Amino acid sequence: MPQSGDLLRLADAVLFPGFEGQTPPDWLRRRLGEGLAGVALFSRNIAGPAQVARLTAALRAENPAVLVGTDEESGEVTRLEVATGSSRPGGYALGVVDDVALTEAVARDLGGDLARAGITIDFAPSADVNSNPDNPVIGLRAFGADPELVGRHTRAFVRGLQSAGVAACAKHFPGHGDTSIDSHHGVPVVAGDGIEDALLPFREAIKEGVKAVMTGHLLVPSYDAELPATLSPKVLTGLLREELGFDGLIVTDGIEMAAVSGAYGIGGASARAIAAGADAVCVGGERAGEATAVEIRDAIAAAVTDGLLPEERLADAARRVRELAGWATSSGSPISMDGQLGLTAARRAVRVTRRSTAPVLPLTSAAYVLELAPEMNLAIDKNTPWGVGEPLAQVLPGTEVTRLAAGETSGPALERLLAAAAGRPLVIVVRDAHRYAWQGEALRHLLSGRPDAVVVEMGLPARSDLGAVHIATYGSARVCGQAAVEALTGGL
Repeated sequence: MPQSGDLLRLADAVLFPGFEGQTPPDWLRRRLGEGLAGVALFSRNIAGPAQVARLTAALRAENPAVLVGTDEESGEVTRLEVATGSSRPGGYALGVVDDVALTEAVARDLGGDLARAGITIDFAPSADVNSNPDNPVIGLRAFGADPELVGRHTRAFVRGLQSAGVAACAKHFPGHGDTSIDSHHGVPVVAGDGIEDALLPFREAIKEGVKAVMTGHLLVPSYDAELPATLSPKVLTGLLREELGFDGLIVTDGIEMAAVSGAYGIGGASARAIAAGADAVCVGGERAGEATAVEIRDAIAAAVTDGLLPEERLADAARRVRELAGWATSSGSPISMDGQLGLTAARRAVRVTRRSTAPVLPLTSAAYVLELAPEMNLAIDKNTPWGVGEPLAQVLPGTEVTRLAAGETSGPALERLLAAAAGRPLVIVVRDAHRYAWQGEALRHLLSGRPDAVVVEMGLPARSDLGAVHIATYGSARVCGQAAVEALTGGL
């Protein structure tokens, strides 16, 4: 059935689609002029801060009230600095330092960069409590595994970001930390006995006045045994709105993820999310372009016509989007840049465990660096630079770097590397070694031949008794690599 123009415009007023390219395509310009709510920027849209500023200016030329959002968490999940690696460590490193003033300052500094680029809502911070060390999608993105610690740093991050006039968005409600499944691929289930711990940081974010909350595609049987949170009125309306008292914008995580779109399709999931209490639908990480945006708009409008979605609920969602856009155009103050703040934070997070009395450090001559590279989850752009080898080679010219992925660490391959490293300091860089059996096996092989090797863990360090010296950075951002190099060469 053809839908009225007013109803289609109302459906557009709750949609944040993605698009291809680094300039706005014609379809997006047209839809913005017709009232499209916002846009989600991904790595493919970003070449650098100046280009993003031009892009967002072009978007506002079509719709001055457009909300422009992106996933800029700092650390592993970066969009503005995807080509270089983040100049700020991620949440876990900040939690290890546990200085809320530092976390607030880092978030304010980040907010300044985002505001200068014309981005008005940042899908950060991760308010998840990473209570499951084997979590495949949160890990270093969280501030830690202790609910109270995560709560105070979530508040600090929200304060800092919003002081720059950029709306913070606490995610992934009601808490993605105690899960073992990535919602890009399936439906994670949150245990009932841990839900109060998971909710604590969101309660704190709400007290701090966070402007937005992002839903997680999680099944929480203690509240709703059938529908994931994004589609559940019991979770979004009953828990988040009524019990926790949140009155800001509720935005979905990427609606194309299998955890919600698998059962209902991308349009059906979008309509059900708005009916459940969400105010905006985010899409485009995996499904970008006009066809997807049209499919979702039309499905939302059809849900109103069919009685699945009350028009009053859709109008209320659009109102909350407008209110946030109004706040974004009138809030914040200019933030001066501090090019060293992120490195300072990364340095403070480094932990060095010396297990040998031999003078292993500092390194003073060209080293051999072996980096073991696991496949990361979809939230982390696979092209984001990381590691220790490149920055170490700048300090110690002649340093050789080899990077191996799963399937490339056979015994003969490792023996060849040990031979190549003979007579030189050996640095082995791992990332969440406890989660990948192949990394653990490679480490055992290498350390049996070179017990004097230094191990640098750039993920979560489940143990610190590996290598003659173990260095934990609690992150793989560019500044974490720089801080590790300082620890290796005696500068830290």
